[in-house]
Amino acid sequence: MSATEDAAATQSAPADRLGFEVRGMTCASCVAHVEKALKNTEGVTGASVNLATERVEVALRPGTKAAGIAQAVAEAGYEPVIETIEIGVGGMTCASCVSHVEKALRATPGVIEANVNLATERATVRALKGPGLIEKLSRAISEAGYEPIPEKAAPQGDAKEEESRALSRRLLAAAVLTTPVFALEMGAHVIPGAHEWIAANIGHMTALYVSFVLTTLILAGPGRPFYARGLPALLRGTPDMNSLVATGTGAAYLYSVVATFWPSLLPAGAANVYYESACVIVTLILFGRFLEARAKGRTSDAIRALARLQPRIAHVERDGQPLDIATEDVRVGDIVLVRPGERIPTDGVVVSGESHVDESMMTGEPAPVAKRQGATVTGATVNTTGAFAFRATRVGADTFLAGVIRMVEQAQGAKLPIQALADKVTGVFVPVVLAIAAATFAIWMLIGPEPRLSYALVNAVSVLIIACPCAMGLATPAAIMTGTGRAAELGVLFRKGEALQTLRDVALIAFDKTGTVTLGKPQLTDFVTAPKAKKDKVLALVASVEALSEHPLARALVEAAKAQGLAVSPCSKFVSVPGMGVSGVVGKKKIAVGAARYMDSLRFDAGIFAAEASRLSAEGKTPLYAAVDGAVAALLCVADAVKPTSADAIAALHDMGVASAMITGDAEKPAQAIAARVGIDRVIAGVLPDGKVESLKRLRQDKKIAFVGDGVNDAPALAAADAGIAIGAGADVAIEAADVVLMSGDLAKVPAALAISRATMRNIAQNLFWAFAYNVILIPVAAGALYPVNGTLLSPMLGAGAMALSSVFVISNALRLRRFQPPHVGPDLTHISRIESPEPKKEEENQMSATFDVKEMSCGNCVKHVTKAVQAAQPGAEVKVDLATGKVEVSPAPKDPEALAQIITDAGYPAKLSQ
Repeated sequence: MSATEDAAATQSAPADRLGFEVRGMTCASCVAHVEKALKNTEGVTGASVNLATERVEVALRPGTKAAGIAQAVAEAGYEPVIETIEIGVGGMTCASCVSHVEKALRATPGVIEANVNLATERATVRALKGPGLIEKLSRAISEAGYEPIPEKAAPQGDAKEEESRALSRRLLAAAVLTTPVFALEMGAHVIPGAHEWIAANIGHMTALYVSFVLTTLILAGPGRPFYARGLPALLRGTPDMNSLVATGTGAAYLYSVVATFWPSLLPAGAANVYYESACVIVTLILFGRFLEARAKGRTSDAIRALARLQPRIAHVERDGQPLDIATEDVRVGDIVLVRPGERIPTDGVVVSGESHVDESMMTGEPAPVAKRQGATVTGATVNTTGAFAFRATRVGADTFLAGVIRMVEQAQGAKLPIQALADKVTGVFVPVVLAIAAATFAIWMLIGPEPRLSYALVNAVSVLIIACPCAMGLATPAAIMTGTGRAAELGVLFRKGEALQTLRDVALIAFDKTGTVTLGKPQLTDFVTAPKAKKDKVLALVASVEALSEHPLARALVEAAKAQGLAVSPCSKFVSVPGMGVSGVVGKKKIAVGAARYMDSLRFDAGIFAAEASRLSAEGKTPLYAAVDGAVAALLCVADAVKPTSADAIAALHDMGVASAMITGDAEKPAQAIAARVGIDRVIAGVLPDGKVESLKRLRQDKKIAFVGDGVNDAPALAAADAGIAIGAGADVAIEAADVVLMSGDLAKVPAALAISRATMRNIAQNLFWAFAYNVILIPVAAGALYPVNGTLLSPMLGAGAMALSSVFVISNALRLRRFQPPHVGPDLTHISRIESPEPKKEEENQMSATFDVKEMSCGNCVKHVTKAVQAAQPGAEVKVDLATGKVEVSPAPKDPEALAQIITDAGYPAKLSQ
């Protein structure tokens, strides 16, 4: 291969993606610096930095060294988080094995160094800390031909909690040291006569010396990180938020030192000290960052809550012996034992025993699901009363729960198009602020009143301190993290963060029919045969062919045959024509089953059933035809029940101003009947699977559209829509193609997804408006723009307070999304009762049931505890619990609802009667 061809091959090779953590970023300028440094690194083809999560995502050409990436981040003035991991390696027998394993590990994206010890059978790996690192290392070892035996990563502590604790210590020290400085310098402004008392009892110069010492301790201690990070960044020509603080406080401090020890160097009347400004600025900014760190930690509560769902211990059986091991040590193929009331540690298939499992965390359905041999179970769901054993099929990063967490993390790390403007501004923000501060100083020196130097210094420092790029950098990611986290709690997973913005603008949502609008469990409702054809024989032949198909309608026909005790015979020469039908040979008979268009394509005459098919189609049933040896022998009609919430979900979308459509392969009449039943606006029927994309193009008409589907044949449409929404109970292929995944098949989640998208985007707009307005308004005020008008000047201390609270405001506003409630989907029973029931009957109606708002319920055990508490107080009561909304309905209504609410509260779940 020539050099040119080799370069082209390298260029076209698929890029690796690497995510890792970076510390030391405090504002959007930091984000811009890190991104710029990474994009200038050899082998890096793209980089995205998220300030809120302190995480970096880079796209790499194969072979790119992680050490170069870490060096680029470090040289930019930030800390790439590097962790040391020990992982066991089985199957090594010689030094060559060691070499092979080391080579495989060093080729893993993110690995800086890897050393393998043959004697201990362990590998020690230094790598950039990021999601899924242990799984990547294990995969590399396996692909090299050896057995990975994962160990826990070296303890690092929770980064957010560690940061919060460090900030609290710095804040406490700064506050203690600042108090006497503030009292000495500003006491006269607060307490009459304080200045004279200090001069008489302490002495003016002594007070200055004390302030100098304490201020020096503050800047060298709690304030040191501002200088350690900000000044090098300034010297590199990449100033950040720390640079502004360091420059502002440093200028105030140095000016005060000159005024204290060499006052003759300053103009007459300008020998003023600003020790209190430097101290208070550092203390207030530390206070703001402490609040910010606490608030930022809360934006990740949803992921931490998901992670806590996985039990720490698993009961496994190895070599006939029961063992209790860490859940992360469970291997594929292990037999895992589950006792009553326990959470299932990982995904698998039941091999013995029976039970009912609460899968509400996955599906949103409170009713436990029966599990027996052969049934699949999902990690983090809750076993109820029985005990069973299952074989682990997916462990570690491959489990359902890990996939959910991964989806949420990926969405939280996304950058939305709306953030583009903020990124452009923040990229030049700090240099512009430095320029404004310099201009402010120069203007006050030229035309300001005496003492000009003091005025120039104070106003320039105010500009440096009040400017806040942090709020702009956090405006979008803080809202995304909180919004996607809340969505996950509601059973809506945004696989791509960009879908948050796209979904907000959707004007029409198109639905697949089978399994989406309907239950996807069709049943044979009508069976009409031609003269002389025997029903049992025809149905048996049909079932024999359809047994090889995976279509829901095929399963309905096979189940109908089995229900009548008919045998399913072997079928040869099976052919499936998507959207049309199937054919095959059973015994010596040629069988074809499918829609009318399939019969037409085969030139089989189905005219004898035309009238009956038309009548049944109008009832919403799907007509199928069966041909035996070239003659149409039967008409089979299949119907699929509509999901209970479909009509209410469509109505909710209409209330939100979103139109609806249905794209289906069904004939026009049954499709129209289903659409009319649920209130869908428009129907495109008779569409083959590969025609759904074209149907979406017809519907688009210059507006954004979404598509909701669940099947394999929906994947192209999900990918083609502006926003693809997959139902979680559907096919993996559909989920992979979607932008949004609904964890349950309940269509009520569709308006919920749309609503949280709109709420999140509103929140982002509010945050961006605040961040920009804050800087646009207050920077000129800090520069002294109001002084010629009304003599107003902004103290640097007030500027520090405003700057510190600006980021806290943005994050606090984002945290409001944690209280988001989806739109109500279903009939407004209260409204109906108020209109239809006469007043004397209203009290009697209300006594039929009572509904309570109950907090802190999160799983099936919570449901059991609440139910038990209610039934202990009110024997025989019927209790209905909705985990998604926190509603508990009790029938009949208790005589004293407030007392029952207190009983539920005493059980550990704060409750109150719904209004």
